[in-house]
Amino acid sequence: MVSFIGTYECTLDSKGRILLPSGLKKQLDSLLHEGFILKRSVFQPCLELHPMSEWNQVMSKINKLNRFIKKNNDFIRQFTAGLKNIEIDTNGRLQISKDLIQFAKLEKNIVVAASINVIEIWDKDLYEESVNVNEVDFANLAEEVMGNISENELS
Repeated sequence: MVSFIGTYECTLDSKGRILLPSGLKKQLDSLLHEGFILKRSVFQPCLELHPMSEWNQVMSKINKLNRFIKKNNDFIRQFTAGLKNIEIDTNGRLQISKDLIQFAKLEKNIVVAASINVIEIWDKDLYEESVNVNEVDFANLAEEVMGNISENELS
């Protein structure tokens, strides 16, 4: 499993390209040959960049859904809407299509944030809003999500 680290600020150019920061590009170097999937996030107004190996794991779960159940079929359609097969060019740039730029409300200032095995691409202002939550709320969320996991399960 891939595990990315870091949050980076960069710029979206007039052609819809982002020059990836060197710290992130180094983390992606071993994955460049396999390509990436760029998609809409399910829960946030951002985009997700999945290395192909990680994406294939997601799709193997999705492929187990029975498509003769309407809600499964509806989910698959929504989940895969706007998917783009992406390559990072030799200059370390990533091209984002206009429909995905509109979905994520990307302006000029962008945040590229590691989220374990996925890289999120945010409009800077929207990213700041999403991470600047009340500390008490995050403490409660952390306890709720991680509090019942024993140390053995984490390793």
